Amino acid sequence: MFDRLEIGVLPPGPRFGVHLRFWVNGEDVVAGAVGEGGCGPFVSEVLPVGRPSPLRASSEPQRVELGEPECTGGCCGFLSVVVQRIGDTVQWSDWRVPYLEVPPPEFHFEACRYDAELARVETDRRRHVHT
Repeated sequence: MFDRLEIGVLPPGPRFGVHLRFWVNGEDVVAGAVGEGGCGPFVSEVLPVGRPSPLRASSEPQRVELGEPECTGGCCGFLSVVVQRIGDTVQWSDWRVPYLEVPPPEFHFEACRYDAELARVETDRRRHVHT
């Protein structure tokens, strides 16, 4: 059974610019690993214009930062994961979490649905670039 990924583009607020949140099977992965006051990655870093997103899974494993606690990642550490495509599956594994936090489990996404969700949010990102 595959996990289900939903990526949200959050508008800028008083403290953070436009950033992403990741829900897997209905659970907010960022808040669960960095706390409610934390922040997901900035859209410009994870969905860059003119080059592929580090979230694009390939057979080459790639570590991607997905969040940081309210005190900043430079203080307690960042939430990051290794993203890799293995056949028809995209795997998120080898989590690194901020100090004293519990890492999420390994996730396995159906590659075609993962790619479709990433394409959807890349299109959604364009609406928020100038906000």
